[in-house]
Amino acid sequence: MTSVSRRRARPLTAVDAGRAEWDLVVVGAGSAGLVGARTAAVLGARVLLVEANGFGGECLFTGCVPSKALIAAAEAAHDARDATRLGVHVDGVRVDFAAVMAHVKGAIAAIEPVDSPEALAETGVYTLRGRARFDGPRSLVVEGVGIRFRDALVATGSTPIVPQGVEVLTNETLWDLDELPATLLVLGGGAIGCEMAQAFARLGSRVTLVHRGDRVLPKEDPDASALVLAALRADGVDVRLGATLESAGRVDGRTTARLSDGSTVVADRVLAALGRRVDTTGLGLDAAGVALDDSGAIAVDRILATSNPRIRAAGDATPLPRFTHTAGMFGSIAATNAVLGLRRRVRLDDVPRVTFTAPEVAAIGVPTTDAAGVRIVETAHHDLDRAIAEGRTAGFTRLAVDRKGRVVGATIVGPRAGESLGELSTAVSRGLSVRDLAGVLHAYPTYSDAGWNAAVRDAQGALRSGAVAAVIRLLRRVRRRRG
Repeated sequence: MTSVSRRRARPLTAVDAGRAEWDLVVVGAGSAGLVGARTAAVLGARVLLVEANGFGGECLFTGCVPSKALIAAAEAAHDARDATRLGVHVDGVRVDFAAVMAHVKGAIAAIEPVDSPEALAETGVYTLRGRARFDGPRSLVVEGVGIRFRDALVATGSTPIVPQGVEVLTNETLWDLDELPATLLVLGGGAIGCEMAQAFARLGSRVTLVHRGDRVLPKEDPDASALVLAALRADGVDVRLGATLESAGRVDGRTTARLSDGSTVVADRVLAALGRRVDTTGLGLDAAGVALDDSGAIAVDRILATSNPRIRAAGDATPLPRFTHTAGMFGSIAATNAVLGLRRRVRLDDVPRVTFTAPEVAAIGVPTTDAAGVRIVETAHHDLDRAIAEGRTAGFTRLAVDRKGRVVGATIVGPRAGESLGELSTAVSRGLSVRDLAGVLHAYPTYSDAGWNAAVRDAQGALRSGAVAAVIRLLRRVRRRRG
């Protein structure tokens, strides 16, 4: 076998890759694989990244990037129509769906070069297009060529769950639409379902959202779920809770869906937003000695090792939290552990998440509901000056504080909640107290004032009782005696 030089990294053929020696082979060029490969290369490893489809993965082509581009267009249409609340009258708002989708595709095209094989080569990562299959604990095959490795990282992602016997769109096929559906049925009231239902309603579709649970966004603070439900209905979304799809048939280009509550919905298109699953068919994990968990995901421990100590996994292929940011962080940790032989552990108690509805919902850490060992402090946005000025007071910022006064969780509901969450994520991750947060000077007026105001009120409350209050009283008495 021949050695490869990191300085001359480039896209390879399978034959070239089979002749080389690899410190780390990464399978899958989504967020986990990209970051893992780049991290390993920075550490001086000889890295081969194998991808069967597009470099950039689900987030770039069918997930984060296109959905947020679509949401931006929908928000612009809504703001134009809603401007009358501020005394601004906009007449004749018209949505050009073809132009909207051109914007979506333009956003993808603008970001795509960052993840291209050529860009990866600049960072020292070799790339190979093809479908990989493990044929042993330290080897795999691409296009019939055997490739050996010292360590490997599996980052092959996940696929949408779809109902059987129903013609549906998913987040992978939604972006092929060339016409705005007049009517759209959305199955699932999680983050993707709520985001897309609201966006298409704002763009002009008549949307029905069907969710099996008793509230949308079931993983979030119940008050956050209620605010999003109210917003969806205000945007014209017909939300059916406690219902599931029982059967469906398509006639004359329209789908008739029968629901478990006995009702019927007729729609031009159906979008399945029912979650995602891991499909490792054809990956050869049995030959590699890599075990799966009960859900079919690749079982990993906290250092991201599989049952084969030479193979690690990260991203949606594992049962760990499935977000782009966790995929990137965990991919980096997995690669570092592989290349340097370390045992860095992933943290699961400070994973931030954002649902990009209007209002946005952002959360991290301990749930912001009443629970043993924590107290809840909050600022309602109808008391927040920036929200009042913008006329968007439906929301709140809520902190969970432990017995030691540390911020251990947060929920924000409101405009740009994801941006405001950054500071509170730092507080949770670094074990900062409400006093630490209250002592930081904040610009005024901003939405991040809400978390600061809650922290200030809580810190001030601590000054009125206990040892701190006693010291304050003593200092006041001493000051008075001195005149």
